[in-house]
Amino acid sequence: MRLLVIEDEHKIAGALKKGLAQEKYAVDVEYDGDNGLGAALSQSYDVMIIDRMLPGLDGVEICRKIREAGIHTPILLLTAKDQIHERVEGLNAGADDYLIKPFSFEELLARIRALLRRPQKTEPNVLKVSDLSLDTLSYEVKRSGQAINLSAKEFALLEYMMRNSDRVLSKDAIISHVWDFDADVLPNTVEVYIGYLRAKVDRPFKKESALISTVRGFGYKLGEA
Repeated sequence: MRLLVIEDEHKIAGALKKGLAQEKYAVDVEYDGDNGLGAALSQSYDVMIIDRMLPGLDGVEICRKIREAGIHTPILLLTAKDQIHERVEGLNAGADDYLIKPFSFEELLARIRALLRRPQKTEPNVLKVSDLSLDTLSYEVKRSGQAINLSAKEFALLEYMMRNSDRVLSKDAIISHVWDFDADVLPNTVEVYIGYLRAKVDRPFKKESALISTVRGFGYKLGEA
C-alpha cells in the first residue's frame, strides 16, 4: 500500500518513512503544505498522514482542499494541539482520524491499519480470497494452509491485489500503489513481479484454480475464475 506523509520536521519525516518502509509500505514524503497538497491531488494513495502545522498551507486546509477535490483517501492528521476544538476542526475539514504528538510508532501503525480496514469487507487484519489468506500484522501468507514466503515487494503487490480482488488493475494503478513515486520502475517491472507471485501463489497448487489472471490489454486480476 502507498502512503503520503506531509511533515515539515525532517527528522520525524525520515523516521516515519524508514519505519513504514520496514512495514512493507511504499512512502512518499513532502515537507510543506503546498507541495504536499500537489502530491495529494496528483497521485493516488491509500492513506495520507498530514501534520497540522506546516509551512504554507496548514494540515486542516490541505484536508479541506482534498475533500473539495472529491478525493476520499483516508487522512490521519498529526497534531501537537490537544484542545478539543482543534481536533474537531481537523475532523470537520475531512480528516478521518488524528494522532497527538508525541506518539508511539505502534499506535501510528494501528491507526493506519484501522483506516485501511474501513472500506474493506474482510476480517480485521486478514485478507482472504478463496483459499488464499494474507495477515497484515504477522505478514503470513498461506494457501490451502501452506505457508508462502514472499519478498517485501511481492507482499505489497499481493496485498494491493487482494484488497481489490475481482477488479482489473492496470499496470499504472499497480505501480502507483505499490512503488514509491521516485522508484526506478521499468516498463516490465509489474510483469516480472506478477510472474513472481504466480510462481508462489498459483503454480505450486496445481489442484486449485489459478487466482491471478491477465486481462489482455487492460491489466491483471486476482480472484476465482
